[in-house]
Amino acid sequence: MNDSGQGPGSSAKSKRKDVRRNQQTLLDAAAAVFVNSGVDAPVRDIAAEAGVGVATVYRHFPTRADLVIAVYRHQVDACAEAGPALLASSPTPHAALGRWADLFVDFLVTKHGLAAAMQNDSIGFETLHAYFLDRLLPVCTQLLDAAAASGEVHSDLDGYQLMRGIGNLCIGADSDPRYDARQLVALLVAGLRQPR
Repeated sequence: MNDSGQGPGSSAKSKRKDVRRNQQTLLDAAAAVFVNSGVDAPVRDIAAEAGVGVATVYRHFPTRADLVIAVYRHQVDACAEAGPALLASSPTPHAALGRWADLFVDFLVTKHGLAAAMQNDSIGFETLHAYFLDRLLPVCTQLLDAAAASGEVHSDLDGYQLMRGIGNLCIGADSDPRYDARQLVALLVAGLRQPR
């Protein structure tokens, strides 16, 4: 033990925790910049959003592809973790589904340009797509099943169909400022309701 009452491994654990926290800050900042400017946004914009120097971004993510992939995985994880939390905290399963669909739209808008950033790495892209489905399909299915079990929505739609429908509504949202994918997805989710 040292004078602080911590063992010798405590400072290493604390340092790893700080590194993870800094990396999370960079990922959140990069995601915010990507939403507004796309994945080709200058690294200096990401550094400014995170409140760090450009060198810090490169220390964590040596290439743009490394950063884009990390943001993608980070957002998949956040979207997956949000589903059960929304189901527990929302007034109804349908409300949880609607809130989750908003998060999913934000994620889909953020990932525009991913294919271009990874055009030389088709295996990496396929791996990310599999990760996306493995993490998000069960969450979407859980939310949809809960809303169907409560009698709020039709039970003849599955999670994959809903995710594809939302994804298709998001195509082109990054190239036309008049196109509001979130509004159309809200109409889709509202249209799932069972007549009372």
